[in-house]
Amino acid sequence: MADGNRGPLISEIRQRFETEYLSAKRDKYDSRDIERLHQDDTWVDNFLIWRDDIVDDTLKMIDESFQWRKEYAVHDLTESSFSKLMFDIGAIYLHGYDKEGYKIFWFRVKLHTKDSKTQFEKKKLVAFWLERYAKRENGKPLTVVFDMADTGLSNIDFDFVRYIISCFKVYYPNFLTKIVIFELPWVMNAAFKIVKNWLGPEAAAL
Repeated sequence: MADGNRGPLISEIRQRFETEYLSAKRDKYDSRDIERLHQDDTWVDNFLIWRDDIVDDTLKMIDESFQWRKEYAVHDLTESSFSKLMFDIGAIYLHGYDKEGYKIFWFRVKLHTKDSKTQFEKKKLVAFWLERYAKRENGKPLTVVFDMADTGLSNIDFDFVRYIISCFKVYYPNFLTKIVIFELPWVMNAAFKIVKNWLGPEAAAL
């Protein structure tokens, strides 16, 4: 539950979202997210925290997050939404905890190849794991690890990496502790300078 002193800001978000966004975009949102916005103070407060209590920026973030959540049918994703192969590959999964006790979200980059035919399914798989964890742990943040061991340039997909970062910067507020790049090959240093620029300084542990 959010601190009582946050009440006025949370109320302002709800009122302004109702008048400035819902009236024109209700069909672009999942009704379950709208309901949660009105009931879950902590969720609203996390959006505010992630946007430094700037109300206009917070409203834009909620709008983007809600549209994405409906596009990806986040509420309705289950294991049966994916081919068995997506899980068997073992490229994207939740496992273990870091030394601060945060769950680790692993991306084994060497198992990834850029393929337009499977790109959307892989993005939905990221959403599936994030939503599943968020519901089970009530929004407790996690750590992302890009395992770069034995990775070559053919494994790098900047569109997919940017999407993963957007999940935390836009779609899941206050949900990321840090991003760790593990065993980055020296030949990819220049490439990952681009990625580092996409990250907030508090998120990167390179």
